[in-house]
Order: sequence, then C-alpha cells, then structure tokens
Amino acid sequence: MSGLSQQEMLDAGVHFGHLRKKWNPKMLPYIFMERKGIHIIDLNKTNEGLVKAAAAMQRLAKSGKKILFVATKKQAKDLVAKAAQEIGMPFVTERWLGGMLTNFATIRKSIKKKQTIEKLLSEKGTALTKKERLMLSRERDKLERVLGGVEDMSRTPAALFIVDISHEHIALAEAKRLGIATFAMVDTNSDPTLVDFAIPANDDASKSVGLITNYLVSSIKEGLAERQKDKEEVEAADHDDDNSTNQQDDAGADKNQEARRRNLRNRKRKPGAE
Repeated sequence: MSGLSQQEMLDAGVHFGHLRKKWNPKMLPYIFMERKGIHIIDLNKTNEGLVKAAAAMQRLAKSGKKILFVATKKQAKDLVAKAAQEIGMPFVTERWLGGMLTNFATIRKSIKKKQTIEKLLSEKGTALTKKERLMLSRERDKLERVLGGVEDMSRTPAALFIVDISHEHIALAEAKRLGIATFAMVDTNSDPTLVDFAIPANDDASKSVGLITNYLVSSIKEGLAERQKDKEEVEAADHDDDNSTNQQDDAGADKNQEARRRNLRNRKRKPGAE
C-alpha cells in the first residue's frame, strides 16, 4: 500500500490542525510546524499511520471480523454511514448510547424490540388504533435512528474506527475496557496514545474525513475480496474431491460388475453347470 499523495491530502485540508492554545502535547511528533497560530500536521506521519491502519483493517476483513464505524459529528456522520454501508460494516452516526459495547445484551434487546414493532406495524390484521400505530411508528423511528446501523451486529465488533476521539470519548473508553482494537483520526487537540492505530489528520473538515475513510474502505474491500476468493477456492477443492470420490466409487462398481460376469461365464463352462 502506497498511501495517499501529498497533493490529495493538501487539497482535502488533512494537514490543518487546531489552534496552538488547544493542542495536546502528545501530538508533538505529528506536528510539522505552526502557521498563524495553527498547527500544521506532518502529512508523512499521516501516511505512515494510514498505511498501517489500512493493512490491519484489511487483515481483519479477510478473517471475517466486523469493524464498527463511529462518527456522530455533523460533518462526518453522513460520509461515514455511507462508507460503512458500502462494505456491510456496522456504524453509529447519530448518538452513542452508553453501554453499547459494555452492555451489549441490553442493546440487543432494544434491537429485538424494534424488530417486534416493525412486525406489528407490517401485519394488516393487527387491531391497532390510529394513536397506537402513530406512537409505535415514532418509537420505531427513534430506535432506527440510534440503532439502525448496528441492527445486524450479533456480537461485539473486533475493532472500532473513530472520527475524533475527543468527541467520541465514551465509545473509546468502552472499547479499551473490553480490549477491542481502535483505529482513529486524531487531530492536534487529542491524545494519540489512547488508540492502537492513530491517523494524525484534520477530523473537522468533511473532505478530510471523506478522503481518509474512503482509503480505509478500499483496503477493507480488498480484504473482503481476498476472503471471498479463498472461500471459492476451498469450495472448488471440495467439489473436486467429491468428484474424485464419485469416480473412484464408479470405477469400483464397474470392477465388481465385471468380476460377477466373469464368474458367471466360468460357471457356464463347467460340466453340469445350471
């Protein structure tokens, strides 16, 4: 993986950090310079972090693991939701519910409640008044907005991809508590040591978020494609084995039939044979 070009990142504003007075000293290794009171991120460091994160995500996707995308900021949520849906990964872009990871059993109950409501509303013979139907519809919409992105997530994910760890500190804390791997876009006002794979980048500009997210999504797609290819190769090998076994069985049957015919002919040649 070669990463992104410097020009692509410059055009997207990936290099823009926060004001000097808002910086986190632990981001010093990732800062290139200060300009007009604003820290400029070292894009070489961005590329290094991005390539490492992409390689790790590709491995996770190839092994069939799920990566939860988390971005509730206004300028990032639509981009991230679309990217996650494109590769069939779960996402949270409206509001992080406390305990979404650490109390996952309760979250599953809420998801089942949503599915039950949808079933009630879809059944034509259900004796619901207009008021009951309206209230159920509102509750379903509320649950869909908050939990729709994780509805198909049957267990806690193998990793989280977070846009702005300062904003999503609850999600990050829950992931760390459960030992879940964390990938994140980290701006100059955050602590990069809190995540396993830090990508120093502007996490406030939609173009920057889109560029980084789409690159990671491309890597995940490659991992999923490799997984599918391996699966097809295994299935093809199993099919060949079955065919070989069937051919051996057929050959054995032919030999047995020929032996029976030979015995019958020998018996007929003997004097007094019936």
